[in-house]
Amino acid sequence: MTPPPSAPASGSSGLSTRYRLRHATAYDYGEDVPISHHLLHLTARPHPRQRIRRSLLTIDPVPAVRTERVDYFGNTVTYVAVQEPHRTFSVIAESEVEVFDPPALAPGDSPSWEHVRDSLRGLAGPDDGAEITQYCFDSALVASSPELLDYVRGSFTPGRPAVAAAIDLMNRINREFAFDPTATTVATPLASVMRNRRGVCQDFAHIAVGCARAIGLPARYVSGYLRTLPPPGQPRLVGADVSHAWASVWCGATAGWLDICPTNACIANRDFITMAWGRDYDDVSPARGILLGGAGHGLTVSVDVEPLED
Repeated sequence: MTPPPSAPASGSSGLSTRYRLRHATAYDYGEDVPISHHLLHLTARPHPRQRIRRSLLTIDPVPAVRTERVDYFGNTVTYVAVQEPHRTFSVIAESEVEVFDPPALAPGDSPSWEHVRDSLRGLAGPDDGAEITQYCFDSALVASSPELLDYVRGSFTPGRPAVAAAIDLMNRINREFAFDPTATTVATPLASVMRNRRGVCQDFAHIAVGCARAIGLPARYVSGYLRTLPPPGQPRLVGADVSHAWASVWCGATAGWLDICPTNACIANRDFITMAWGRDYDDVSPARGILLGGAGHGLTVSVDVEPLED
Protein backbone atom coordinates (compact mmCIF):
# COMPACT_ATOMS: atom_id res chain seq x y z
CA MET A 1 0.00 0.00 0.00
CA THR A 2 1.31 3.48 -0.85
CA PRO A 3 2.27 5.44 2.32
CA PRO A 4 0.33 8.66 3.05
CA PRO A 5 1.87 11.81 1.54
CA SER A 6 3.20 12.96 4.92
CA ALA A 7 5.15 9.74 5.58
CA PRO A 8 8.45 8.65 4.02
CA ALA A 9 8.37 5.60 1.80
CA SER A 10 9.26 2.27 3.38
CA GLY A 11 12.95 1.44 3.28
CA SER A 12 14.06 5.04 2.66
CA SER A 13 15.98 7.75 4.51
CA GLY A 14 12.95 10.08 4.53
CA LEU A 15 14.66 12.68 2.31
CA SER A 16 12.94 13.06 -1.06
CA THR A 17 12.77 15.06 -4.27
CA ARG A 18 9.72 15.57 -6.45
CA TYR A 19 10.14 15.69 -10.21
CA ARG A 20 8.13 16.67 -13.23
CA LEU A 21 9.10 14.37 -16.11
CA ARG A 22 8.48 14.81 -19.81
CA HIS A 23 9.66 12.25 -22.38
CA ALA A 24 8.71 13.09 -25.98
CA THR A 25 9.25 10.51 -28.74
CA ALA A 26 8.48 11.28 -32.40
CA TYR A 27 8.82 9.02 -35.46
CA ASP A 28 8.76 10.10 -39.11
CA TYR A 29 8.23 7.19 -41.53
CA GLY A 30 8.92 9.06 -44.77
CA GLU A 31 5.56 8.09 -46.26
CA ASP A 32 2.17 6.96 -45.02
CA VAL A 33 2.01 3.81 -42.92
CA PRO A 34 -1.41 2.13 -43.02
CA ILE A 35 -1.08 0.38 -39.63
CA SER A 36 1.38 0.25 -36.76
CA HIS A 37 1.61 -1.47 -33.37
CA HIS A 38 3.62 -0.14 -30.42
CA LEU A 39 4.66 -1.40 -26.98
CA LEU A 40 5.62 1.37 -24.55
CA HIS A 41 7.48 1.35 -21.22
CA LEU A 42 7.00 5.06 -20.58
CA THR A 43 5.12 5.03 -17.27
CA ALA A 44 7.24 5.19 -14.11
CA ARG A 45 6.74 2.28 -11.74
CA PRO A 46 6.12 2.65 -8.00
CA HIS A 47 8.46 0.89 -5.59
CA PRO A 48 9.44 1.27 -1.91
CA ARG A 49 11.48 4.42 -2.61
CA GLN A 50 9.34 5.97 -5.34
CA ARG A 51 5.79 7.32 -5.46
CA ILE A 52 3.94 8.14 -8.68
CA ARG A 53 1.73 11.18 -8.13
CA ARG A 54 0.54 11.75 -11.70
CA SER A 55 1.02 10.04 -15.05
CA LEU A 56 -0.25 10.84 -18.55
CA LEU A 57 0.50 9.48 -22.05
CA THR A 58 -0.55 11.60 -25.04
CA ILE A 59 -0.41 9.73 -28.35
CA ASP A 60 -0.82 11.13 -31.87
CA PRO A 61 -2.53 9.90 -34.01
CA VAL A 62 -5.13 8.77 -31.50
CA PRO A 63 -4.86 4.95 -31.58
CA ALA A 64 -7.79 2.73 -32.45
CA VAL A 65 -6.65 0.32 -29.74
CA ARG A 66 -5.02 1.28 -26.45
CA THR A 67 -4.59 -1.03 -23.47
CA GLU A 68 -2.52 -0.91 -20.31
CA ARG A 69 -1.28 -3.79 -18.22
CA VAL A 70 1.35 -4.71 -15.64
CA ASP A 71 3.94 -7.03 -17.13
CA TYR A 72 5.65 -10.05 -15.56
CA PHE A 73 8.26 -7.85 -13.86
CA GLY A 74 5.73 -5.41 -12.41
CA ASN A 75 6.24 -2.64 -14.98
CA THR A 76 3.37 -0.71 -16.55
CA VAL A 77 3.19 -1.44 -20.29
CA THR A 78 0.98 0.39 -22.79
CA TYR A 79 0.02 -1.28 -26.08
CA VAL A 80 -1.37 0.84 -28.91
CA ALA A 81 -2.42 0.16 -32.48
CA VAL A 82 -2.89 2.94 -35.05
CA GLN A 83 -5.18 1.66 -37.82
CA GLU A 84 -5.32 4.63 -40.17
CA PRO A 85 -2.72 5.98 -42.63
CA HIS A 86 -0.13 8.06 -40.79
CA ARG A 87 3.30 9.38 -41.65
CA THR A 88 4.27 10.37 -38.11
CA PHE A 89 3.76 8.84 -34.69
CA SER A 90 4.45 10.63 -31.42
CA VAL A 91 4.16 9.89 -27.72
CA ILE A 92 4.50 12.42 -24.92
CA ALA A 93 4.85 10.88 -21.47
CA GLU A 94 4.35 13.28 -18.57
CA SER A 95 4.42 12.47 -14.87
CA GLU A 96 5.15 13.71 -11.39
CA VAL A 97 7.25 11.41 -9.25
CA GLU A 98 8.60 11.57 -5.70
CA VAL A 99 11.88 9.74 -5.08
CA PHE A 100 13.39 8.99 -1.67
CA ASP A 101 17.03 8.47 -0.73
CA PRO A 102 17.92 4.89 0.23
CA PRO A 103 18.80 4.20 3.86
CA ALA A 104 22.47 4.55 4.75
CA LEU A 105 24.30 1.32 4.04
CA ALA A 106 27.94 0.63 4.90
CA PRO A 107 29.96 -1.63 2.56
CA GLY A 108 30.17 -4.26 5.31
CA ASP A 109 26.42 -4.27 6.04
CA SER A 110 25.80 -7.66 4.46
CA PRO A 111 27.00 -11.24 4.79
CA SER A 112 29.60 -12.61 2.42
CA TRP A 113 28.52 -12.93 -1.18
CA GLU A 114 28.94 -16.71 -0.91
CA HIS A 115 26.46 -16.76 1.98
CA VAL A 116 24.00 -14.65 -0.04
CA ARG A 117 24.39 -16.99 -3.02
CA ASP A 118 23.93 -20.13 -0.95
CA SER A 119 20.93 -18.71 0.94
CA LEU A 120 19.00 -18.47 -2.33
CA ARG A 121 18.36 -22.21 -2.05
CA GLY A 122 16.28 -21.56 1.06
CA LEU A 123 13.96 -18.99 -0.51
CA ALA A 124 10.41 -20.17 -1.08
CA GLY A 125 7.20 -18.71 -2.43
CA PRO A 126 6.50 -16.29 -5.29
CA ASP A 127 7.26 -13.14 -3.28
CA ASP A 128 10.66 -13.87 -1.74
CA GLY A 129 11.64 -16.79 -3.96
CA ALA A 130 10.97 -16.61 -7.68
CA GLU A 131 10.85 -12.81 -7.62
CA ILE A 132 14.53 -12.82 -6.62
CA THR A 133 15.99 -15.99 -8.10
CA GLN A 134 14.56 -15.37 -11.58
CA TYR A 135 17.32 -12.78 -12.04
CA CYS A 136 20.09 -15.39 -11.64
CA PHE A 137 19.76 -16.74 -15.17
CA ASP A 138 20.93 -15.80 -18.66
CA SER A 139 18.72 -13.48 -20.68
CA ALA A 140 18.52 -12.38 -24.31
CA LEU A 141 21.23 -9.70 -24.05
CA VAL A 142 23.19 -10.93 -21.02
CA ALA A 143 24.59 -14.45 -21.33
CA SER A 144 27.19 -16.18 -19.18
CA SER A 145 30.77 -16.13 -20.43
CA PRO A 146 34.27 -16.95 -19.15
CA GLU A 147 35.17 -13.27 -19.64
CA LEU A 148 32.45 -12.09 -17.26
CA LEU A 149 33.38 -14.71 -14.67
CA ASP A 150 37.06 -13.81 -14.87
CA TYR A 151 36.30 -10.10 -14.53
CA VAL A 152 33.92 -10.40 -11.58
CA ARG A 153 36.41 -12.46 -9.55
CA GLY A 154 38.51 -9.30 -9.19
CA SER A 155 35.77 -7.83 -6.94
CA PHE A 156 33.97 -10.82 -5.47
CA THR A 157 36.94 -12.26 -3.62
CA PRO A 158 36.48 -15.08 -1.07
CA GLY A 159 34.53 -14.02 2.02
CA ARG A 160 33.96 -10.43 0.95
CA PRO A 161 30.63 -8.83 2.01
CA ALA A 162 28.17 -8.73 -0.89
CA VAL A 163 27.62 -4.97 -0.65
CA ALA A 164 31.35 -4.20 -0.57
CA ALA A 165 31.97 -6.51 -3.54
CA ALA A 166 29.14 -4.97 -5.59
CA ILE A 167 30.43 -1.44 -4.90
CA ASP A 168 33.96 -2.46 -5.88
CA LEU A 169 32.64 -3.98 -9.14
CA MET A 170 30.79 -0.73 -9.87
CA ASN A 171 33.93 1.35 -9.30
CA ARG A 172 36.11 -0.93 -11.42
CA ILE A 173 33.74 -0.75 -14.38
CA ASN A 174 33.71 3.03 -14.04
CA ARG A 175 37.53 3.21 -14.03
CA GLU A 176 38.29 0.57 -16.64
CA PHE A 177 35.60 1.21 -19.27
CA ALA A 178 35.42 4.46 -21.27
CA PHE A 179 32.09 6.18 -21.86
CA ASP A 180 31.84 6.44 -25.65
CA PRO A 181 28.43 6.98 -27.33
CA THR A 182 29.93 6.09 -30.72
CA ALA A 183 31.34 2.72 -29.64
CA THR A 184 28.16 0.64 -29.42
CA THR A 185 24.54 0.29 -30.50
CA VAL A 186 21.63 -1.57 -28.95
CA ALA A 187 22.70 -4.62 -30.98
CA THR A 188 26.38 -4.65 -29.91
CA PRO A 189 27.16 -8.00 -28.20
CA LEU A 190 28.32 -7.86 -24.61
CA ALA A 191 31.47 -9.75 -25.58
CA SER A 192 32.49 -6.83 -27.81
CA VAL A 193 31.99 -4.36 -24.98
CA MET A 194 34.15 -6.52 -22.70
CA ARG A 195 36.85 -6.72 -25.34
CA ASN A 196 36.91 -3.04 -26.33
CA ARG A 197 36.23 -1.59 -22.87
CA ARG A 198 34.01 1.14 -24.33
CA GLY A 199 30.27 1.81 -24.32
CA VAL A 200 27.40 3.67 -22.68
CA CYS A 201 25.29 3.30 -19.54
CA GLN A 202 23.26 0.47 -21.05
CA ASP A 203 26.42 -1.53 -21.74
CA PHE A 204 27.89 -0.90 -18.30
CA ALA A 205 24.63 -1.95 -16.63
CA HIS A 206 24.63 -5.16 -18.68
CA ILE A 207 28.22 -5.89 -17.63
CA ALA A 208 27.40 -5.42 -13.94
CA VAL A 209 24.32 -7.63 -14.29
CA GLY A 210 26.24 -10.33 -16.17
CA CYS A 211 29.09 -10.29 -13.66
CA ALA A 212 26.79 -10.75 -10.67
CA ARG A 213 24.94 -13.59 -12.37
CA ALA A 214 28.25 -15.24 -13.31
CA ILE A 215 28.94 -15.93 -9.62
CA GLY A 216 25.33 -16.91 -8.84
CA LEU A 217 23.85 -13.66 -7.52
CA PRO A 218 20.55 -12.24 -8.81
CA ALA A 219 20.90 -8.97 -10.73
CA ARG A 220 18.44 -6.93 -12.73
CA TYR A 221 18.66 -4.16 -15.32
CA VAL A 222 17.01 -0.85 -14.36
CA SER A 223 15.84 1.76 -16.85
CA GLY A 224 15.05 5.34 -15.91
CA TYR A 225 16.37 8.88 -15.73
CA LEU A 226 19.12 10.70 -13.89
CA ARG A 227 18.76 14.23 -12.55
CA THR A 228 21.51 16.36 -14.07
CA LEU A 229 22.72 19.66 -12.67
CA PRO A 230 23.77 22.56 -14.94
CA PRO A 231 27.18 24.21 -14.51
CA PRO A 232 27.26 26.91 -11.81
CA GLY A 233 25.49 30.03 -12.99
CA GLN A 234 23.96 28.31 -16.04
CA PRO A 235 20.22 27.60 -16.52
CA ARG A 236 18.79 24.12 -17.02
CA LEU A 237 18.47 23.14 -20.67
CA VAL A 238 14.90 22.01 -21.23
CA GLY A 239 14.74 18.73 -23.12
CA ALA A 240 18.48 18.04 -22.84
CA ASP A 241 18.23 15.17 -20.33
CA VAL A 242 18.49 11.57 -21.54
CA SER A 243 17.37 8.12 -20.49
CA HIS A 244 19.70 6.26 -18.14
CA ALA A 245 20.37 2.68 -17.03
CA TRP A 246 21.97 1.02 -14.03
CA ALA A 247 22.10 -2.37 -12.31
CA SER A 248 20.52 -3.75 -9.14
CA VAL A 249 22.26 -6.58 -7.29
CA TRP A 250 20.65 -8.75 -4.60
CA CYS A 251 22.84 -8.52 -1.48
CA GLY A 252 20.82 -10.62 0.96
CA ALA A 253 17.69 -10.27 3.05
CA THR A 254 19.04 -7.45 5.24
CA ALA A 255 20.61 -5.23 2.57
CA GLY A 256 18.12 -6.18 -0.15
CA TRP A 257 18.55 -4.87 -3.69
CA LEU A 258 21.53 -2.54 -4.11
CA ASP A 259 21.21 -0.20 -7.10
CA ILE A 260 24.66 0.55 -8.50
CA CYS A 261 25.48 2.96 -11.32
CA PRO A 262 28.79 2.02 -13.00
CA THR A 263 28.53 4.99 -15.36
CA ASN A 264 28.84 7.46 -12.49
CA ALA A 265 30.38 5.23 -9.78
CA CYS A 266 27.61 5.87 -7.26
CA ILE A 267 24.77 4.15 -5.46
CA ALA A 268 21.41 5.18 -6.94
CA ASN A 269 19.85 7.85 -4.74
CA ARG A 270 17.01 10.35 -5.13
CA ASP A 271 18.65 11.71 -8.28
CA PHE A 272 17.65 8.44 -10.01
CA ILE A 273 14.08 8.01 -11.28
CA THR A 274 13.06 4.42 -12.04
CA MET A 275 10.86 3.66 -15.04
CA ALA A 276 11.12 -0.13 -15.32
CA TRP A 277 13.29 -3.12 -14.52
CA GLY A 278 13.81 -6.56 -16.03
CA ARG A 279 16.48 -9.07 -17.02
CA ASP A 280 18.08 -6.69 -19.56
CA TYR A 281 17.29 -3.82 -21.93
CA ASP A 282 15.20 -6.10 -24.14
CA ASP A 283 12.60 -6.41 -21.37
CA VAL A 284 12.20 -2.67 -20.76
CA SER A 285 13.00 -0.73 -23.95
CA PRO A 286 11.02 2.56 -23.83
CA ALA A 287 9.32 2.03 -27.20
CA ARG A 288 9.24 -0.71 -29.78
CA GLY A 289 6.86 -1.46 -32.60
CA ILE A 290 5.88 -3.16 -35.83
CA LEU A 291 4.60 -1.22 -38.82
CA LEU A 292 3.46 -1.92 -42.35
CA GLY A 293 5.10 0.22 -45.06
CA GLY A 294 7.08 3.40 -44.59
CA ALA A 295 10.09 4.68 -46.50
CA GLY A 296 12.53 5.44 -43.72
CA HIS A 297 12.73 5.80 -39.99
CA GLY A 298 13.45 9.19 -38.45
CA LEU A 299 13.44 9.35 -34.65
CA THR A 300 13.57 12.35 -32.30
CA VAL A 301 13.66 12.00 -28.51
CA SER A 302 13.53 14.79 -25.94
CA VAL A 303 13.71 14.20 -22.18
CA ASP A 304 13.22 16.76 -19.44
CA VAL A 305 13.73 15.98 -15.74
CA GLU A 306 12.66 18.99 -13.69
CA PRO A 307 13.07 18.90 -9.90
CA LEU A 308 10.15 20.61 -8.16
CA GLU A 309 11.46 20.59 -4.58
CA ASP A 310 13.94 18.95 -2.20
